[in-house]
Amino acid sequence: MISPSDMRVIWLLLVAAFVAILNETTMGIAIPHLNTDLGIPPELGQWLTSAFMLTMAIVIPTTGFLLQRFTTRQVFIAAMTSFSIGTLVALIAPGFEVLLAGRVIQAGGTGIMMPLLMTTIMNVVPPRSRGRMMGRVGLVISLAPAIGPTLAGAVLEAFNWRVLFAIVLPIAIIALAMGVKWMTNLGETKKAPIDVLSIVLSAFGFGGIVYGLSQFGGEAESNGTTIGVISLAVGAVALALFVWRQIVLQRIDDALLDLRVFRSRNYTIGVIVMGILALSMFGTLVLLPQYLQNVAGLDAFQSGLILLPGAVLMGLLGPLMGRVYDARGTRTLLVPGTIMVSAALFFYSTVGDHTAWWMLMIAQTVISVGLAMSFTPLFSASLGSLRRHLYSHGSAALNTIQQVAGAAGVALLTVTYSSILHAGEQEGLSTAVAGAPGARTAFLIGAFISLIGVALSPFVRKPADDLDGEVHGGH
Repeated sequence: MISPSDMRVIWLLLVAAFVAILNETTMGIAIPHLNTDLGIPPELGQWLTSAFMLTMAIVIPTTGFLLQRFTTRQVFIAAMTSFSIGTLVALIAPGFEVLLAGRVIQAGGTGIMMPLLMTTIMNVVPPRSRGRMMGRVGLVISLAPAIGPTLAGAVLEAFNWRVLFAIVLPIAIIALAMGVKWMTNLGETKKAPIDVLSIVLSAFGFGGIVYGLSQFGGEAESNGTTIGVISLAVGAVALALFVWRQIVLQRIDDALLDLRVFRSRNYTIGVIVMGILALSMFGTLVLLPQYLQNVAGLDAFQSGLILLPGAVLMGLLGPLMGRVYDARGTRTLLVPGTIMVSAALFFYSTVGDHTAWWMLMIAQTVISVGLAMSFTPLFSASLGSLRRHLYSHGSAALNTIQQVAGAAGVALLTVTYSSILHAGEQEGLSTAVAGAPGARTAFLIGAFISLIGVALSPFVRKPADDLDGEVHGGH
């Protein structure tokens, strides 16, 4: 059984993670409004998303170390303080530079929340109940990104962009205050030394790759492509050096991110499938509103409403999926779940400027249910395949790959859509007519990539409960 105090900690972490991810996803729809209000060009406005993702990509790989070195209480209070301060700075920002700084401070807190939540659940929840708890994590990670655009659309129709931060700030402060009062320490800390070189290599590696990808996904001109290629090259070299450094340091248990988690075959396959789903999900969540507004001719609020039924259903199904996982294992959910995501993406690859809104709503609901069926078994089975002392590193690696894959999805689908759209506009076509083939091609690429997840999903297995977190299959 989970003690009431442990349960309270988990609920606190769930609320904090929900607020952090909700904030992350409200920005996409808000950027055009910000560009107008602040008088900045689109390629500069894009930085409000790029800088956030960049900071996350730098922070998340360090969480494996942070969660071993510091207590749950210390990490939670630091993360929520950073997030709250960042939200306040963004709310009162007089101009673009201060707003950007606020977003970076916010991202520092956001990057810590999901690994902290997952590691805590793995440490305090017995294996037979993990699916149910991870179902709630799936609820947070699915519902928040889907509600974000709807909320932002409604707020921006009636108010200005500052109200988005004004809504988030009191919730963040309440979560912080509750954490100060009720957060207890779970698990044990150890005096892990900090390797500065690993942090630098991690920042240039993961940061370089995410930044490079964001250049392709942004609205920058041709020099953005050059910067993107250089950034990806620097990131790849730094990442290779980072991996080499971790392999050396983990021999003495001093790695910033312990890569021994990838010795578990089940964990590795689970993380690959998770990366494919993240690529599909984030790419679609960014591309779909552009298609709905530019091609289908809907406004921001209507676009958000099309995403809403799937989002609500996904949230409601999260805990139920967890119960099914605990009772029936991985394949019952994951195989049909990945097929549903793939099928919806193939449907999106047929859309045009006259596709009925209700068909889009059904397709988005199918993709949402597929993601709900997939996330819970992936979180539970992958992390459950690791030894207890590797939970924090496994969670950090999982969230890092999800972040990088999400950035890749956004870049790949957006750059495909934009290049075909601009080519059509240069030929004198309207935005709606020029954008339709761009959207179809981008979704088709996403659909083909999603087939990798479908192919790998039968190989993710539920770890045996009686091992109580001990690794199998690869150690």
